Amino acid sequence: MPELMRAAEIRIPGGPEALVVGGRPQPMVGPHEALIAVEAAGVNRADVLQREGRYPPPPGVTDIPGLEVAGRVFEVGPQVTRVRPGDRVCALVSGGGYADYATVHEGAVLPIPRGLDMIHAAALPEACFTVWTNVFERGQLAEGETLLVHGGTSGIGVTAIQIAKAFGARVIVTAGTAAKCDACRELGADLAINYNEKDFVEEVKAFTAGRGADVILDMVGGDYLPRNVRAAARDGRIVNIAYQNGSRMEFDFLPVMLKRLTVTGSTLRIRSDEDKAGIAEALREYVWPLVESGHLRPVVDSVFPLERAADAHRRMESSQHVGKIMLEI
Repeated sequence: MPELMRAAEIRIPGGPEALVVGGRPQPMVGPHEALIAVEAAGVNRADVLQREGRYPPPPGVTDIPGLEVAGRVFEVGPQVTRVRPGDRVCALVSGGGYADYATVHEGAVLPIPRGLDMIHAAALPEACFTVWTNVFERGQLAEGETLLVHGGTSGIGVTAIQIAKAFGARVIVTAGTAAKCDACRELGADLAINYNEKDFVEEVKAFTAGRGADVILDMVGGDYLPRNVRAAARDGRIVNIAYQNGSRMEFDFLPVMLKRLTVTGSTLRIRSDEDKAGIAEALREYVWPLVESGHLRPVVDSVFPLERAADAHRRMESSQHVGKIMLEI
C-alpha cells in the first residue's frame, strides 16, 4: 500500500467546489474492522449536507464523506471472523467512502450479490439498510398493505418500491415530473403522483377508497408532516428519515390520537455496530435473494470518477436524477 491514498476532502464547508481530491494517510484497521480497497462509492443526500457543514460526522469518524462502498477486502483486524482478504464485498460505512481505502466494522459488510458489478453493488447498502429498518422493522409493512413513499426516484425511493412490491404491498409514490412518475411506474409503483400538479393527500385517499396509506416513508418533512397525518390510514405508521423542507411545523396532533397513528423516525449513521450487524443479517436473509433473483435491481443514474466528485454533487443537487449517483474509485 502507498503511504497516501486519494480522498475527496471537504477543506472548507460550502458548495460542490468544496470537494477537493487530495492525499490522506491510509486508515488503520481496528480489531473488528475490515479495510476495503474501494472500487465504487454511492453519493447520498447526507454527503451534500456534510459538505455544507450541516451534518458533521459522529465523534471518532473520519471527515471524508461517503456512506457506502464496494470493493475487495484488503486487510482484516485480528478479531474479524466474517470476511477474509480478497472477498468481494459492499458495506455501509460511517464515513470515508470517497477514498481509495475505507474501514468498516465487519458487521456492516455484506457479500456482493451474484451477477452485480462493483458500481451496482455499491448502490445497495445505504438504500437497503434504510428501507429495511424503516419500512419493515419500524413501519411493520405487511403483505396487502399500502406504502406511500415520498421521493420515489431517489435511491431510497426506487429501492423501497421494488422491495415493498416483492413482499406483496401496494406502493404509492410522489415525484416532481411526469418522467419521474413514469420511471416509478416502470419499477412497479401502483400509483405515481406528480406533487407539482396534484395533492398527494387527495390522490392517496381516492386510490385507497378513503382508507389512506398504512405506512408512509417521508424524507421531506416541513408541510408534509401534517399532510402525512391526513393521508395515513387508521393504525398507520409514519416514518421520518430526513427533513429536506425542515423539521419544524406546528399542526394539530388530535388526528394522530383519533387515528391511533405511530409517528417515528430514525437515522443510520449513529446506530451501534450491533444494530447495523442485525440489519445486515436481515438483508442477507430477506433482501439479497431478491437481488440475485432479479426482483430488486439497483438503479444507477450516473457514474463519475472520484476526481469529479463535485460534479456528482451538482447532479444530486439538481434533483434530476433517477436512482443512485455513483463514484468510480
